[in-house]
Amino acid sequence: MPDLRLSRRRVLALSAVATLLPRSGLGQTSKVARIGLVQSTTGGSAALYGTEQKQAIELAFNEITKARTLGDIALQAFHADDGADRGQTVNIFQRLIRQDKVVAILGPTLSNSAFAADPLAQQAGIPVIASSNTAPNLTKIGDFIFRTSVPEDQVFPTVLAYGVRKHGVKRVALIYGIDDALTRSAHDVQKKAVDALGLESVGIETYQRGDVDFSAQLTKIKAQKPDAIILGALAEEGAAILQQARQLNLDPKTVFIGCNANISAKLFELAGPAADGILVGASWFAGYDTPRSKAFVEAYRKRYGTTPDIYAAQGYDAAYLIAEAIRRAGTATDSRAIRDKLAGITDFEGVLGRFGWSPERDATVTPKVLIGDGQAKVFAAAPAV
Repeated sequence: MPDLRLSRRRVLALSAVATLLPRSGLGQTSKVARIGLVQSTTGGSAALYGTEQKQAIELAFNEITKARTLGDIALQAFHADDGADRGQTVNIFQRLIRQDKVVAILGPTLSNSAFAADPLAQQAGIPVIASSNTAPNLTKIGDFIFRTSVPEDQVFPTVLAYGVRKHGVKRVALIYGIDDALTRSAHDVQKKAVDALGLESVGIETYQRGDVDFSAQLTKIKAQKPDAIILGALAEEGAAILQQARQLNLDPKTVFIGCNANISAKLFELAGPAADGILVGASWFAGYDTPRSKAFVEAYRKRYGTTPDIYAAQGYDAAYLIAEAIRRAGTATDSRAIRDKLAGITDFEGVLGRFGWSPERDATVTPKVLIGDGQAKVFAAAPAV
């Protein structure tokens, strides 16, 4: 068995946030549902997503506490930072399942980590809700694996087709991270979509995690004069690519089309004006005009002083979904019953909109095409074509 002591020291039990009876303590409630939260709050680019997820889940749990949503059932949450290290994620899942006896897990942040750790939860019969894993085939791990993050293959083809209609894209170049499950799978989806639309691929460049200089790859791409550059990159690397591409004076008409991982509030902070005009696809954005979405944005801004991004929204809905499943099951300890009630949700009104689950346990949310607004430093709905 792997040594679990390191991950144990990195775990923070958020009982003050998660207990549903204010000031009462868990001992005065008859039932306690123990929930594992596994987000990367350190570890480079992954922390950009994991921090947003963790904050949104804590916000949701605090709201559930105040509303006494689950009656005499109290939620006790255990957060662990896996540092974007899949080995550490496995250690944490083992501890949460074997020692802490959690009834559900929210996370992890990276698809890489999910493919390594989710099978442990599946084998143990513990439901998992992912809120940032977009790699194809993740839920094929088993029937206890769910996700509020819409898979890349359900989003990117729509975004690319928009680029073709809006900008007349015919020739494309692709650049992606070769040693990360999310970026590799994003590239596979992107390449398939390019081929399906009959576009000409004029170059495919790669990089490795931790690279900061992309000038060699971009110089090759520039020489091919593509209409669009397609990014299979996490936010930090994506921002660097955008900046360096502008510094190399690429044709300003060249369109950048990103993957789901580029939809981070940090992209504009890191890339500045270079992120203006980038096209992405998502199930949600901060300007989404519904009462539930508006209330979430306002509450998040009030609590944290920043505007939430898509990963916060997906984490927030994941927290409410597991709470709703526990409420419907009426149990704090029967993970199978909670899983079955979770799978049966078809009418959930979340921040992302009204949805249930597909047969593959993906959120049934209509993807939206977004465009980067460099002035406002947000993603907005792309103009209709």
